[in-house]
Amino acid sequence: MNTIQPLKGFRDFLPAEAAKRKWLRDKLAGIFGSWGFAPLETPTLEPLEIFVGAIGEDEKLFFKFKDQGERDVALRYDQTVPTCRVIAQYQNQLTFPFKRYQIQPAFRAEKPQKGRYREFTQADADIFGIKTPDADAEVIALSLEVYKQLGFNNALVRINSRALFKDMPYEAIVAIDKIKKIGDEGVLAEMEKKGIPQEKAREYLSYVKNLQPNEEISFILNYLKNYGFSDDWYSFDPTIARSFSYSMGPIWEVEIPDAGYNMSVLGGERYDGLLQKFAGRDIGGTGFAVGFDRTLEAAEIMGLIPTLSVAGQVLVTIFSKDMRANALEIAKTLRAEGVAADVYPAADKLEKQLKYADKNTIPYVIIQGPDEAAKNTVTLKNMKTKEQKEVSLPELPKLFAND
Repeated sequence: MNTIQPLKGFRDFLPAEAAKRKWLRDKLAGIFGSWGFAPLETPTLEPLEIFVGAIGEDEKLFFKFKDQGERDVALRYDQTVPTCRVIAQYQNQLTFPFKRYQIQPAFRAEKPQKGRYREFTQADADIFGIKTPDADAEVIALSLEVYKQLGFNNALVRINSRALFKDMPYEAIVAIDKIKKIGDEGVLAEMEKKGIPQEKAREYLSYVKNLQPNEEISFILNYLKNYGFSDDWYSFDPTIARSFSYSMGPIWEVEIPDAGYNMSVLGGERYDGLLQKFAGRDIGGTGFAVGFDRTLEAAEIMGLIPTLSVAGQVLVTIFSKDMRANALEIAKTLRAEGVAADVYPAADKLEKQLKYADKNTIPYVIIQGPDEAAKNTVTLKNMKTKEQKEVSLPELPKLFAND
């Protein structure tokens, strides 16, 4: 028998879950757009060579293979590297500074676990063409604004700079990036495993723990204060390291303490060197990726996701076979006015049609029998309160104008 299960680490989303994901995508796109960021999309499949040497030790997580033309290709590992390719390819057509956002799936061949999947959605926002901390400060402020506008009472962005690690080997940085998961002793053991002598490992860890903000970090902290974020929304954290090999300058991660999320739900960095590798000139790039699944889960924990209909704002019932044409005309009129109107696809019992609306969380139901048709009215039923009222057909679309 053929399997009916998706591959491990990949998921189906039934309508109720898909509606929540659409809600978050739409909210994020609206927030990014309100800050002047333009949408961008890149292919799911890219030449493998654009990722090789750009990511760091996680290259083992690439989904890579040869296509029918014997070319080495990879599924999109992240959105930063493909966007650097786009910037390089279209640099003479883009206007800098260039602000972009991108909401698409990424693929990583890692061990599936809670909050981590092999196919997952990322939502990125970046600024290209500005090399000063102004751009870093803006995208870090946007990082917080995302969670503020989603309705969280508190989010915490922890900020550091890879410039403070300039004399440390990449292997030590990768180990320190795991400190919240494995603790000090785990970090030391990780460094030793990577060939760093014990004494040197302790020296690196001590150095990191005693770091102080440099000039660019002080600028960013002051920017966030002036923007109006209270000081419990941001802090300098010398142990934030970010394991991407392309990270440089300011780096940051966002947590949601109120939702029990002391893990990162968003991460960002400056990556001028990566962009220069593609573009052949020092343009400057900085930005972040939202952990879509973790953010959605945190929003659900905090009760921030509204009740969502999976089948429109209103269900137009079919009272009887003789009233089918009336129902279709009502739905057509509503749709022309921008109202999402579902029509029950059969002249079934009214009770069955109401149950359909209830199960699909459709907030309103329209009923028109011969009596209402004679008066050019309908009965409008609120499925939450169970209240119903008679409404004239010309007035009906206006009731949904702000819904």
